[in-house]
Amino acid sequence: MENQPRHILMTASDTTFVYNLRRQVLQGLIDKGCKVTVMAQILNFGQELRAMGCEIVDIKTARQGKNPFKDLILFKKYFRELKENHPDVVLSNNIKPNVYAGLACQILGIKYIPNITGLGTPVENPGPLQKLTTRLYKVGVAGANCIFFQNSENQAFFENHHMMPKRAKVRLLPGSGVDLEAHPAFAYPDGDIIHFQYTSRILKEKGIDLYLAAAKAIHEKHPNTVFHICGGCDDERYIQILKDAENAGYIVYHGQQKDMIPFLKQAACIVHPSYYPEGMSNVLLEGAASARPIIATDRAGCRETVEDGVTGFLIPIKDEQALVEALEKFMQMTPQQRKAMGLAGRAKMERKFDRKIVVKAYLEEIQALEGNDE
Repeated sequence: MENQPRHILMTASDTTFVYNLRRQVLQGLIDKGCKVTVMAQILNFGQELRAMGCEIVDIKTARQGKNPFKDLILFKKYFRELKENHPDVVLSNNIKPNVYAGLACQILGIKYIPNITGLGTPVENPGPLQKLTTRLYKVGVAGANCIFFQNSENQAFFENHHMMPKRAKVRLLPGSGVDLEAHPAFAYPDGDIIHFQYTSRILKEKGIDLYLAAAKAIHEKHPNTVFHICGGCDDERYIQILKDAENAGYIVYHGQQKDMIPFLKQAACIVHPSYYPEGMSNVLLEGAASARPIIATDRAGCRETVEDGVTGFLIPIKDEQALVEALEKFMQMTPQQRKAMGLAGRAKMERKFDRKIVVKAYLEEIQALEGNDE
């Protein structure tokens, strides 16, 4: 039994998240001879994960759902699958897996390490729902062997709202890190057309309304600008808004994209006016790693990626005028200044946000748990 590889199970909302942001962690475990299971809704990259050597258990988390009955069913699914698989360690990500798989791990006596990938709106925003969700999160992480946070404000929130377990081991990560090999510093685009890039699910809290309004204002003044949008949309109202804006000629909507590299290559600047409660914006990490200046909101999960005036510009939350002014400031820069700003962002990613830092932290904590078994 001692010679059998350890069984590590990772939970997350979906396989797209796992492959894009955690595959290096899983590969590191596979390289060490571990059996690896992924428990998540199968969206994209299921075949790629299986080709790596991962087994997949398909669980639909309904991450936007707020139905308590469905959440109870989700908990029962986690409990049943974890009892059947009974891994040595569970690595959980995203809110519902952290809460419900975490609770199942406690009952089953399974060691687990949750990663707080963002608080989510119900947790962060005051109100009756916050009281319920903070209690759920507190219960979910109560038995964690170590808790990973992606920004210090999320950690402070847990502490201030008495959600942190007593004697909890905590580690602060640079978000999910960024794969510097998959996102090299691309040559800065030349030419008279200036391409701006917005990448996100089409949600109000991700700043889409701000981006659309600013795009219209800037394009009217600078016709040589193109404002691109990539991201899935399941809101009929926004689908119509995007169609109207595209017909008006000031944005181009590309829908959800599996490969963002062509868009990063053409972009002169990454714009992310989000006020969504995220752990660390991967859009900004990948944009900066690609040597692109970024314009982002001055809030946790975004501000950490930007040195204001050096690698990009920070703007206040929900401030349309500030976004317009930041875009105008960018338009007044020379191509050499824009390129230098992008290269400064790449250097920042190399210093502080290399995904190898995240992989190393996971492997260290799993090894520490192995040591505790001896």
